[in-house]
Amino acid sequence: MKQISKFLVGAFCAATLSLAGTSCTPTQEGAAIGAGVGAAAGAAIGSGSGRAGQGALMGAGLGGLGGALIGNSRENRRPMYRP
Repeated sequence: MKQISKFLVGAFCAATLSLAGTSCTPTQEGAAIGAGVGAAAGAAIGSGSGRAGQGALMGAGLGGLGGALIGNSRENRRPMYRP
């Protein structure tokens, strides 16, 4: 079970990082990066209690929410230029 959890966390992190370079809004980019970092941190913390999968899911959710809020703040501060 631990091998599957590690594989899923790794696959999720790789998918998140690949999305970060595409043409996303800062809110979407922040959510993707935050979810990836949160999943990795949650899995690392959860592995101490034998619940890496649950830790990764909770970390991804909280990290995604936090990243989206930070990205939205960045997006609202950026001036919009219109031709």
